[in-house]
Amino acid sequence: MRVIAKSTLRKFWEINPDSEQQLKSWYQEASKANWENPNEVKLKYSSASILKNNRVVFNICGNKYRLIVDITYLRKQVFILFIGTHNEYDKIDANTI
Repeated sequence: MRVIAKSTLRKFWEINPDSEQQLKSWYQEASKANWENPNEVKLKYSSASILKNNRVVFNICGNKYRLIVDITYLRKQVFILFIGTHNEYDKIDANTI
């Protein structure tokens, strides 16, 4: 999968250094993945939440942070839409951000 854009993750882990290793690991795993559908994402990340419109929410650092992505399965692209604290996540609508 092509993950767009790593710079969003980098900016986040510079402010929240405790997230750096997990975000780097997630990025590497997602970049090597070949997900065909949401079920394949769930096989790898059982705690991920599958939303409508091909959005997925990943728990980072034991659910301290939330990462929302939009996956275009046919084009093998993962767009990073949001990374924030669980508290910040609670204040947004993950289906429309």
